[in-house]
Amino acid sequence: MSVILSSDPDLRLPLLPSLEEPAGKPGQGPELRKLTIDDMLQRHCGEFGTWQLRHFVLTCLAWALEAFHTMVMIFADREPDYRCYGPGCDEGATSVCGFEPGSWDWVGGAGSSTVAQWGLVCGEKYKVGLVQAVFFGGCMIGAGVFGHLSDSMLGRKGSLNVVCLLNALFGCLTAFAPDYWTYLLLRLLTGFSTGGVGLCAFVLATEPIGPAKRGAAGMSTFYFFSTGIAILSGIAYIFRSWRALYLASSIPSILFLVIVLPCISESPRWYLVRGRINEAMNLMRTIAKSNGKHLPDGVILALDEDVNESSVNEQSDKQETATKEAITGSVIDVIRSPITRIRLFLAVVINFMCSVVYYGLSLNVVNLDTNLYLNVLLNAVAEMPAFLITALLLDVFGRKPLTIGTLWFSGIFCFAGCLTGGVGIWKVVKMICGVLGIFGMAGTYNLLFIYTAELFPTVVRNVALGCATQAAQMGAILAPFIVVLGGSLPFAIFAVCGLAGGLLAFFLPETLNRPLYDTISGMKEGEGV
Repeated sequence: MSVILSSDPDLRLPLLPSLEEPAGKPGQGPELRKLTIDDMLQRHCGEFGTWQLRHFVLTCLAWALEAFHTMVMIFADREPDYRCYGPGCDEGATSVCGFEPGSWDWVGGAGSSTVAQWGLVCGEKYKVGLVQAVFFGGCMIGAGVFGHLSDSMLGRKGSLNVVCLLNALFGCLTAFAPDYWTYLLLRLLTGFSTGGVGLCAFVLATEPIGPAKRGAAGMSTFYFFSTGIAILSGIAYIFRSWRALYLASSIPSILFLVIVLPCISESPRWYLVRGRINEAMNLMRTIAKSNGKHLPDGVILALDEDVNESSVNEQSDKQETATKEAITGSVIDVIRSPITRIRLFLAVVINFMCSVVYYGLSLNVVNLDTNLYLNVLLNAVAEMPAFLITALLLDVFGRKPLTIGTLWFSGIFCFAGCLTGGVGIWKVVKMICGVLGIFGMAGTYNLLFIYTAELFPTVVRNVALGCATQAAQMGAILAPFIVVLGGSLPFAIFAVCGLAGGLLAFFLPETLNRPLYDTISGMKEGEGV
């Protein structure tokens, strides 16, 4: 066979362009291939490699700090035991309200808790619930403020820096509060900064993770909060003075600022949306290298709308309408549509009831007349298997049956707790009922975030989640006032919330193996409405 060699350079070119390098335009270099962050993670960097694991663990340590600042009130605001040694002491008395002044004192002295420090008993007992409710009110405000700042100028890491700094500052100042009203103000400010900790940490920890692993990682953040509660019970056991406890629970925020945060990177997604592409690309190269992979030279990050720019220009009128809907989706759009309006009402009420029970049972340990430190530890430990079990069963039984089951499980044991007495062995039984109630409601809390997100289309998903989160914060604000009622009444209220929440969940649709709709109109078509 003879081979004819031509001197014409055009005849030497391959008939088809190479698939390895984009051809580009004549006279120009290779054209860069635009990829979204998810595509780049899946194809080149790895979805959950060594870099993401390290970044996830370090960032989620902030959830333990949030647990410190949230649950420290259980120990700091407890009503300590008392000693009565004067005339007229009744051995069967259950409170100090009827004692003569000077005939009794607090075990551990006035510095053992804020209740003993400022006499928050009898007619002043409502102030305990007030300061705890004010804290959760600050959390609700802070979540909104720092949620906005983390999306805008401060970024995820910058916002986490600020909230941890404020937490450390306000937490330490609380230890030196000279009176109740200063204490109330400082708890409001601590709540304001605490409300941004979990939000910023969750987003920063999960955004660099690939789509296939992001859901499981997001559900795992709850373990850090429960672990923080368990550690706090040990800290409180060591530091019995409420002032020393506030200092001890605030110092970890300082250590996190100095030691951990410098080792955490900003989110590449925030860099991208702020137009800082070089910094985003450098971070993606670092992720790929740490994961033992290689990021090729011919790719560059781009936003979804930039990657799909050509297809967007070719959309039909129907798709253009859907795009406008996605841009302008708001709570008004949710309320206007009957299908999403009903779902929003149910999601808001169920989240509210779940929060009342979860935070109510957590705070109600002060009324059980058992070992406070052991009880808080058991509650925290009970949450962990609940997270694992719900994660394993979520795709087996579906969202709806699991939501109903966990709510009723908690409600039944809360109902049993309200029927038990408060003396002898019944104190232990009531404590066990509370632990099992926490177990069930922690499982509900874990899956409600995912279930609520799947109930709404993309255009209004964040709006609906925001409404449900606000409702949960309102439940947390109400919980302390229920706890100060004392006796079996708190358990009865928690039982009603759990059982009623399970009944309301019957009216929600199942979302297992259902598509995540992008628009309200698409959901209506898909659901046959």
